Amino acid sequence: MTSTVAPLDAPKRAAPTGTAASVAFTGTGTLVRFGLRRDRVRMSVWLLALTLGTLATAGEYKALYSTPEERAAAVGSMDSPAALAMTGPRHYLSDYTAGAMLGHQLLGFMAVLVGLMSVLIVTRHTRDEEETGRAELVRSTVVGHHAHLAAALVLAALANLALALLLALGLTATGVDGIGPGGALLYGLTHAAIGLVFAGAAAVTAQITAHTRGATGMALAAIGAAYVLRASGDVGNDALSWLSPIGWIQRTYVFVDDRWWPLALCLALAALTAAYGFVLSTRRDVGAGLRAARLGRRTASDALTRPFGFALRLHRATLLGFGAGLCLMGVMYGSILGEAAGMVKDVEQVQEALARIGGSTVAEAFASMVMVVVAVVAAVYVVMAALRPRAEESAGRAEPLLATGLSRNRWLGSHVAVALAGGTVLLVLAGLGFGLAGAASAGDGGLVLDLVQAAAAYAPALWVTVGVAVLLFGWFPRAVAVAWIVPVYAFLVGYLGPILQLPDWTRNLSPFGHVPQLPAAGMNWTPLLALTAVAAGLILLGLTGFRRRDLETK
Repeated sequence: MTSTVAPLDAPKRAAPTGTAASVAFTGTGTLVRFGLRRDRVRMSVWLLALTLGTLATAGEYKALYSTPEERAAAVGSMDSPAALAMTGPRHYLSDYTAGAMLGHQLLGFMAVLVGLMSVLIVTRHTRDEEETGRAELVRSTVVGHHAHLAAALVLAALANLALALLLALGLTATGVDGIGPGGALLYGLTHAAIGLVFAGAAAVTAQITAHTRGATGMALAAIGAAYVLRASGDVGNDALSWLSPIGWIQRTYVFVDDRWWPLALCLALAALTAAYGFVLSTRRDVGAGLRAARLGRRTASDALTRPFGFALRLHRATLLGFGAGLCLMGVMYGSILGEAAGMVKDVEQVQEALARIGGSTVAEAFASMVMVVVAVVAAVYVVMAALRPRAEESAGRAEPLLATGLSRNRWLGSHVAVALAGGTVLLVLAGLGFGLAGAASAGDGGLVLDLVQAAAAYAPALWVTVGVAVLLFGWFPRAVAVAWIVPVYAFLVGYLGPILQLPDWTRNLSPFGHVPQLPAAGMNWTPLLALTAVAAGLILLGLTGFRRRDLETK
């Protein structure tokens, strides 16, 4: 152990006074202010993206379903088990105004995003602080044992309440049919309530494991379980939906019945999980988790002695999580492929969007649109994987490795190889799940191979995304977050572009816009080969830049 001796002229710290409970929370206010300062950009982006996305969707519902006949057609397209599993309970269909559509079709999806925001806030300001050693330094000052967790929960609560206020004010101002001030406020508060629930879940998972990724992964698994329970209950036994907090907020029946009392269930669960998180935090040491680390092998396996095997071990949990999620996404979309023509037959704007894509059938055009979403989700993974070297460098773990005989090219190249191969595997898994479920839904076994090929065709676009991230890491390491623009822009112009009728040149700015839209369109190898060449060039430039610059740490 090492000890430090304060200089004689150093100011003496005043010991905290008060009850034991109040002392444990000493410094919470300071940490909250510091957290707001650190996350001002991150939180602002989350809040603006969620708010603007909701308002844009509300405006689209108003334009797409402006007449009673169009709304009746929407009811018919939504009243099927597959559609209800992806949206919400059937009760919304009883008065299907634009507001009811918002609650029915968007609330469950938004609950997942708001839960993700809350989980990332809590784990960032608790487990990540401990894993990097900053929490131990802060606690050496006059800061209570519970201050970090309390500050993280307060930050999550402030973000969710701000989102609720923005949604309530924005939806009230839209003037969309069926949206009044009371319903808009309830809609906003449902987001805050579900966000607090998953913030409480993250408060518990942050005590279990000693690693940020593990805590985040367990909390995200809770979000996924809640979504699956909700979907299962909405198409079958309604009791399953009452086991899910996402099912609770959907049963406010916002813009239909405007029931407030389900929010009390969310608040009670959030309070219980948060309190349990505080209790668990007293049963472990700083930097440790309640779950003891498994003893490893006496000697490393042959794979771990090689750069690629070691990188694959670091990426394994994230890759498995995305693989399971994308396969499930493919199955969910494939289950409604046989009903695609009936779902959109009376929606003129969507039919026009599908017509722009082409294809001999509506199912083929619909599958091509879905492939864009699948590719964008896979692109999220490859950006995370390609930026993992930056996290290793910033945490100081790369420098000891590079001080050995391991070259920079081999170290960075191993992470790049995992990103390239992992992204391609994810596409194939998603296409396989989509194809198997689609073949069963449409009664066409040939869809399996067609949809696997359609998904795999996006691999070169993923490789270009990796190349952009590597280029930024090699030459501009402090600007690596710019790489996230690629998947975000691809989703906007690839999925929403045909519906919003954006000009073709906007799609050409994205690498995903040059991929043949199989199975609606025919295969064209020229753009795929060109994308592969661009990806190779970007990766080589990134490797060159990394060799030329110094390592940086936070």
